[in-house]
Amino acid sequence: MFRTRINEGMVGIFYKNGNYNRIEQAGTFWLMLNESVETLKVDTLYGTFAKLDIMLKDERFKAMVELLELNDSQIALQFVNGNFISVLKAGRYFYFKGLANTKFVVVNLSKVEITEGIDLAVLLRSEVAAYIRAFSVASYEEGLLFVDGKFQKKLTKGTYYFWKNPVTVEVLKADLRQLQMEISGQEILTLDKAALRVNFYAQYRVVDTEVALLNNKDFEKQLYILVQLVLREFVGTKTLDELLESKDSVGQFVADMLKGKAAKLGVEIVNSGMRDVILPGEMKEIMNQVLVAQKQAQANTIMRREETASTRSLLNTAKLMEENEMLFKLKEMEYVEKIAAKIGEITVTGNGQVLDQLRDIFSSRK
Repeated sequence: MFRTRINEGMVGIFYKNGNYNRIEQAGTFWLMLNESVETLKVDTLYGTFAKLDIMLKDERFKAMVELLELNDSQIALQFVNGNFISVLKAGRYFYFKGLANTKFVVVNLSKVEITEGIDLAVLLRSEVAAYIRAFSVASYEEGLLFVDGKFQKKLTKGTYYFWKNPVTVEVLKADLRQLQMEISGQEILTLDKAALRVNFYAQYRVVDTEVALLNNKDFEKQLYILVQLVLREFVGTKTLDELLESKDSVGQFVADMLKGKAAKLGVEIVNSGMRDVILPGEMKEIMNQVLVAQKQAQANTIMRREETASTRSLLNTAKLMEENEMLFKLKEMEYVEKIAAKIGEITVTGNGQVLDQLRDIFSSRK
């Protein structure tokens, strides 16, 4: 027989012949023959303990401890003095009552929503993050939450956290910004059978996320097909000349025709228009010839107009000079002056008749 001491903050588990005998708190005790003691800290959480079931049959031991039992679908978050310490997995735990400022938050992982009021900083800890799945919705997006394939609710911008378990969680997102669709190189026949290629654009935005994502599959592809069909309808009812003249009105036509159909896709057409009308090589050559002919005709018309005006002016001048001899002489002297300005010198040969002729030219008639 010998004496043993159990210090403050400790308890002693006494065994006799290897079997649990009793539990004692701080103090001095005599150990009898075949007795042994195991000391435990009262401020410590204990997990697997070989003789726990037997020990719990002792009413004194049972009154001194608290049990924490977690099944396979549960975990527990341990906090001491408000600070996160660890994650406890499935199993049986016990601790001595009065454990200083210790709190356990038991989580049922079989559910999806996080309803335990756990701070985000704790959820982002590496120990806890293994049990978390997160979905982010950007500021320009709206999301639809599906749990086990069933639509639950809409999600606005933010990050959403859910417990990780076999239940399927999915978030479908739609971009709420104004988007642009390009329809390039569409080969279409006009009413007069002219084959051409058209480049078209449509600006749109999602106005009903639920309709766009829940009621329709690939709403963007459906919208693309609708724009194609309406564009073909417009071009197919116009001759080439009519199409070129009304090119600016096709955008409004497409927007008006698609208004109701786009609403069924959860979108609205904001703006649309035709970028280019591309003609095949031979058609381009013919159009160039037509353009040259038109410009030639315009040039001929202008030339004839100017010639007519010039002739009319000459006729009016001739009538005035016919009626007024002095005006005729002034016009004659004007032309002589122009001729003389281009002559450097004059050599006169012959008899006096030449001098008379010059005098007649440069002097006024009486």
